[in-house]
Amino acid sequence: MKERLKPATVAAVPAPPAARAILLDNASAIMREGDVIDISLSELSLRSGLNSALVKYYFGNKAGLLKALLDRDWQSIVSSVGALVAKDGWEPEAKLRRHLWKVVDTFYAVPYLNRLTMRMVRESDDAEARRIADCYLSPIYRAYEQLIGEGVRAGVFREIDPQMFYFTVTGAVDRFFSARLVLKHCFDQDTLTEELRDRYREHTLDIIMAGILAR
Repeated sequence: MKERLKPATVAAVPAPPAARAILLDNASAIMREGDVIDISLSELSLRSGLNSALVKYYFGNKAGLLKALLDRDWQSIVSSVGALVAKDGWEPEAKLRRHLWKVVDTFYAVPYLNRLTMRMVRESDDAEARRIADCYLSPIYRAYEQLIGEGVRAGVFREIDPQMFYFTVTGAVDRFFSARLVLKHCFDQDTLTEELRDRYREHTLDIIMAGILAR
């Protein structure tokens, strides 16, 4: 097993204090703009202006960089969902609409997220795959259980399987924001603009809420 670089080894590599965050930000941008879930370390170095040796120093290797990126993106999402579920004084419908609004915004910002998550789960050992599920996927499902349960008890939602709801929401946003080739070849548009995001957000909220609201 290769020994991880020690601080003294990279002392000659110039790096700003925020080098780790800069590498993550640029890796995210490369994946978003290229509609991919992989990066070239040489491209990352060129784009960030940092020596590629810093990837090994901060993350161990490229897989470690992708893991750190996944953790960074998911941690903010889980925190946001947890805060929304815990809010007092909000009606269940308002909470769910706000959540769906944020889901679309999140996938617009990081359209690679679901594909990267599935890749990391497939390529990880059982312990790491379970960590990803326990830390990031299960909390979203449990939030749906609570949000839907609150709405059913209040009489505003019909009874919906939270597991199926999870797949419906994730599938709806992931399919759209990873469909740049479809946009290009079918609609002569290969850029995910804010206007397109806003149109899809309204469409998605209308469809999903119409399916869950009690009649």
